[in-house]
Amino acid sequence: MLSADSAAIVRTTLPVVGASLDAITARFYETMFADRPELLDGLFNRGNQANGEQRRALAGSIAAFATRLLEHPDERPDALLTRIAHKHAAVGVTDDQYVIVHKYLFAAIAHVLGDAVTPEVAAAWDEVYWLMAGALIAQEARLYAAAHARNGHTWRRWRVVARREETPDVVSFLLRPLDGAPVPPARPGQYVSVRVRMPDGVHQLRQYTLSDTGSSAGDLRRITVKRVTGVPDGEVSTLLHDTVRAGDELTLSAPFGDVTLDDGGAPLVLASAGIGGTPIVAMLQHLAASGSDRRVLMLHADRSPADHALREDMANLADERIFWYEQGAATPDRDGLMNLADVEIPAGAVAYLCGPLPFMRDVRAQLLKAGVAARDINYEVFGPDLWLAG
Repeated sequence: MLSADSAAIVRTTLPVVGASLDAITARFYETMFADRPELLDGLFNRGNQANGEQRRALAGSIAAFATRLLEHPDERPDALLTRIAHKHAAVGVTDDQYVIVHKYLFAAIAHVLGDAVTPEVAAAWDEVYWLMAGALIAQEARLYAAAHARNGHTWRRWRVVARREETPDVVSFLLRPLDGAPVPPARPGQYVSVRVRMPDGVHQLRQYTLSDTGSSAGDLRRITVKRVTGVPDGEVSTLLHDTVRAGDELTLSAPFGDVTLDDGGAPLVLASAGIGGTPIVAMLQHLAASGSDRRVLMLHADRSPADHALREDMANLADERIFWYEQGAATPDRDGLMNLADVEIPAGAVAYLCGPLPFMRDVRAQLLKAGVAARDINYEVFGPDLWLAG
């Protein structure tokens, strides 16, 4: 896939390029947005730009892709890019935008590395970029075709049928298509982008998991949104919490996401923490609606019962369940963080994890120790996938 000459150059220069990728991607975003500020209107997430997560994710994905090309020269690492392709499709990335990215990314490489970027080095890394871009473009074209979208346009208007306060900082919105047409099919675990106009007039997109894909709600869909606090606060989640009520309209993309419930018969371990419970509830609803007889072990950790969003849904849908709370736990719930030392993990189980990265790393290690195969542990990350990229 990567020519022999380019592979030799990439192998030699990867340590230097890899060590400089954070500076390169910082320069890339700075110059691109200075010249093309319209890209921040309805495409790029300003929050991830502010905290640096998007920059680190891009750097990690480039390094991982180049490394895989060198380690497996006869394979194009499409599987590595699947999650990125779904995230791109969810925001409507189009083919021509890869040309824009190429221009500013390679200008940034030249700026940061200077004379080290000879014509031969530039050509080798250009080959890496277009192999990566070509794989993504092909995957995204298939995703758009499946969503019956043209040129990345999967947007529809939806009406908020009901708003439900789950906890002091989590709210659910029940939604129905405004045009009355059938809802797009969605698999449990997938997410949609919500597109809103901010007070400064700029559109912003955020992805929210479908906490009900329609298994129990017919022509309705449900998203569950946690108010993001910190520096900076989540501007979209704050807007949704403060302003959206029943009867209002929202713009949503088609559903995307590669971490979805498999259709096999193996026992399931569904482990989540905090707002990570949203895809897990969608999976539980799907299993109940389809009459599945699979064994399901539901595990969830939270700060307290009062902070546990969708607790009632989980309790009603999972016969085998264990809840851990850092404070306020009462029998039969458990105190503290999720600890699987005395939990019987079903033999041959397939696991799905969702929650903060430290939680997923810890629980993944515990599941491996309990005998769950690494290939059978699936996980979902909210935001740029820094775990995958690393």
